[in-house]
Amino acid sequence: MDDAETPPLDLLIARRLKREREARGWSIADLAAASGVSRAMISKVERAEASPTAALLGRLSGALHLTVSTLLARAEADAGASRVVRAGAQPVWIDPATRYRRRAVSPPAADPELVEVELPPDARVDYTANSFAFLRGQVVWAIAGRLVVQEGAEETVLEAGDCLAFDLDAPQGHAFRNPSRSKPCRYLVALTRR
Repeated sequence: MDDAETPPLDLLIARRLKREREARGWSIADLAAASGVSRAMISKVERAEASPTAALLGRLSGALHLTVSTLLARAEADAGASRVVRAGAQPVWIDPATRYRRRAVSPPAADPELVEVELPPDARVDYTANSFAFLRGQVVWAIAGRLVVQEGAEETVLEAGDCLAFDLDAPQGHAFRNPSRSKPCRYLVALTRR
């Protein structure tokens, strides 16, 4: 499949979310009850009428017993997997709420999975604890700017070049925040699955 034939990532996410739900024999109401996301919103996402936010994907993927990264990797793999992903073909997804920019650096379903993130100035992205329930490990490496990582009640400030291994057992979840009011921050996330 060449780039001209590859559907946009929002459409791939919509199709994958519906496949994951149907593979479990769940109705939209079942997924809504498990995730706390409204049936109307799930329906809009599955029809690619609404672009899901990072927080929304965290709630949906957690209910499906997947990490956000696994859900996105499966959606990306639906476009055709390869062992090599050229820089120009690495899928980019932008959170419509925060303008958080996520680029899948590694080939779909690679383990560990590498994700480059650019977080706009003064932006924050929250993930519930169940978003990380199926990870064995997560490491964040700050590339540019300053990143604040919140694990439950604990905050760690990362400067460019700093690296943090996550405590994946934080029951309150995690948050990523760019404290700068003028500059984006960039970081790389390495994820290993159970």
